Amino acid sequence: MTTTQGARARARIEITAAIKDEARRQLAAEGAAKLSLRAVARELGMVSSALYRYFPSRDDLLTALIIDAYDSVGAAAERAHATAETAAPGDHLAHWTATCRAVRAWAVEHPHEYALIYGSPVPGYTAPQDTVVPASRVGLVLISVARAAYGDKGIALPPLPEVLRAEAERLAAGVAPDLPPPLVATLVSTWAQLFGLISFEVFGQFNNIVEDRDTFFANAAERLGRESGLLPKP
Repeated sequence: MTTTQGARARARIEITAAIKDEARRQLAAEGAAKLSLRAVARELGMVSSALYRYFPSRDDLLTALIIDAYDSVGAAAERAHATAETAAPGDHLAHWTATCRAVRAWAVEHPHEYALIYGSPVPGYTAPQDTVVPASRVGLVLISVARAAYGDKGIALPPLPEVLRAEAERLAAGVAPDLPPPLVATLVSTWAQLFGLISFEVFGQFNNIVEDRDTFFANAAERLGRESGLLPKP
């Protein structure tokens, strides 16, 4: 790459970052449904035609923001898990709780980005396949915790009602074929409950109800881990 090409590449990276930063400010002020490329261009002192060279449409910009948000919360979960593994080897319940707390901390710190990926769908927008892998990162960390516990015999398989067996087997085949269907079905349920707890806090449903939210969430996250079958380290 020549010096000129390198400078152009750096400039493109900087302008792309500036566009996304301004778009995030618009998300905070107006919400995703009102995100406007023209407004972003205006705030950055760009003509619309120049911005379109970076993001051809509003949906392209939304997709970039969604991928960034999923990658950010996924990275937070992965870091917390790695740190917990080092601090408490073999304590899978502690690894689970630390991961959940990191996801919640990210959501509280980035409420508008959380709303973009876990809130109401944006009218007229359909997420492309590019978002699937980033969206899976948190779930994959939680599955890895359960997988390690299962391998260490540190898990008690939750009961599975017979009426759910077919669905549990389908889930296991698609999500984690190396794990027992009862475990996978419960993981999907606790994953949904985890984000329900976080959404209640981020979107204000806990206002005037839960005061000590750190303690409340930590206890709830550990309970979800136990419901998934994770056993405390002896």
